[in-house]
Amino acid sequence: MTPAALALPAHVTQHRYATASEAASALAELAARTLTTAIDARGSAHLYVSGGRSPVPFLEALSRQPLAWQHVTVGLVDERCVPADDDASNARLVRTHLLQNAAHAALFEPLYESGLDAETAAQRADTRLAIGPRPDLVVLGMGDDGHTASLFPGAPGTAAGLDPRGTRSVVATHPQTVPHARLSLTLPALRRARTLALAIQGEVKRHRLESAVGAAPETLPIAAMLDADLPLQLFFNP
Repeated sequence: MTPAALALPAHVTQHRYATASEAASALAELAARTLTTAIDARGSAHLYVSGGRSPVPFLEALSRQPLAWQHVTVGLVDERCVPADDDASNARLVRTHLLQNAAHAALFEPLYESGLDAETAAQRADTRLAIGPRPDLVVLGMGDDGHTASLFPGAPGTAAGLDPRGTRSVVATHPQTVPHARLSLTLPALRRARTLALAIQGEVKRHRLESAVGAAPETLPIAAMLDADLPLQLFFNP
């Protein structure tokens, strides 16, 4: 049975599904349509995805979508400052679960350069993204604490990342509640996306997202994604 609508502003388009598999398939189909539209219009497409365990079904479903993957560049919304072959690496996650099947032809641009400290890596990534094209699709997730990308509540670096007037595209963050320093796209960088999607699962995250409406982003960073001038495609399953 389709879950009830979330108590969210009208500019959030809700896609609700009974199972994680259905939600992942639907998000993969939206991504394929969005990327194909970009390729048809501009000759290339730029996709940014999130790491963690939750996106795996979506990444695998997307990898099977038939589109002109040789014209797609894949990047990351955030990354842990770990070697690329580390189990905690989002780059490894993307290579394992997305860059296979039809999507093996896509170009992947990692966010973190192995061996660098977080601040240096953030500066280098920021320089690259500052001259890069506008993202066609950004797919975000959200943690139980309301973090999105690697913008964690109260973490050093998060305030700079959430500054709507900031000039950085990438910042280093140092969350106290999870391992590893992180790199994260900033709010201004995320807001450049032509299409912005958010995928969440479970009642805990449902209630957390609903509680973020009108909240201070410093307390619940996901609140910054609920701004009225930022259309959002929400994919939810219990």
